[in-house]
Amino acid sequence: MSHRDIEVSAELIRDLLREQHPDLADHPLRLGARGWDNQLWRLGDDLAVRLPWATRSADALLRKEHAWVPTLAPRLPLPIPVPQRFGEPAERFPRPWTVTTWVPGTPADLAPATRAAEAGKVLGDFLTALHRPAPDGAPVGRGHGGALAELAGRFSEHLASAVELGLVSDPDAVRALWDDAVAAPHWAGPPVWLHGDLHPANVLTADGTFCGVIDFGDLCAGDPACDLAAPWVLLPDGAAGAFYAAYEPDVDAATLRRARGWAVLTALSGMLIGEAGVRGRAGGKASWGPPAHASLRRLLESAD
Repeated sequence: MSHRDIEVSAELIRDLLREQHPDLADHPLRLGARGWDNQLWRLGDDLAVRLPWATRSADALLRKEHAWVPTLAPRLPLPIPVPQRFGEPAERFPRPWTVTTWVPGTPADLAPATRAAEAGKVLGDFLTALHRPAPDGAPVGRGHGGALAELAGRFSEHLASAVELGLVSDPDAVRALWDDAVAAPHWAGPPVWLHGDLHPANVLTADGTFCGVIDFGDLCAGDPACDLAAPWVLLPDGAAGAFYAAYEPDVDAATLRRARGWAVLTALSGMLIGEAGVRGRAGGKASWGPPAHASLRRLLESAD
């Protein structure tokens, strides 16, 4: 994390809009959320301003979203934040920023999906539409969509931390899931478009099912198993059948094994972030813990 050396405020955002997009400067403005990389401010009823605030990598991620997301959005069956305007770095705020469409809904870590069959179908349809072969020049993931073996160090660190905190009672079973995923045959198909970061805080719900997907900063091309961790990470118990009935093409056994590995890594990360939130530590989010624990339970049950 970098030093948050620029105070982002409504006054600053209005000044930036007046300088570069004056037709939007008088819209109502209020803070929407502070994420890992960016702050999100709602602009009027239909737009949002997204500004990097915590990580230095956020600048490149915003530029990537601005370049690629508009080409993907028309084919996706769920609303996503589509960049509408680009803000160039300026003296007062020397970083890029964007204006996107606003996607209504509640993050799934705060309001999990409860309508199992419908949520499974909605997620399956969304990933079917997204997972198309990516063109030459599509971005490569930062630790997403590649070979799981490259993340072995991260897995071991997360597992050791979770065990030390008393969050995992059977580390041997967790490691067995991971080892099986790493040993699975690699993806032999073309790199497909991936969201890359489908955890509960990046998927929105309404009325018990999914209504939107946000934060495409990790958009990349690679192995679909990365996103196919989502049934364990996002869906309630009993929803997996509806997901696999909707998702096309059929998921082969090797991809399913690799997907479990991605899901294990996501679950451990969520458990640690959730525990940090419970303990009041910087960067922690207590709401991430319960869905992460449920995800790991489902994964271990699937291996029995």
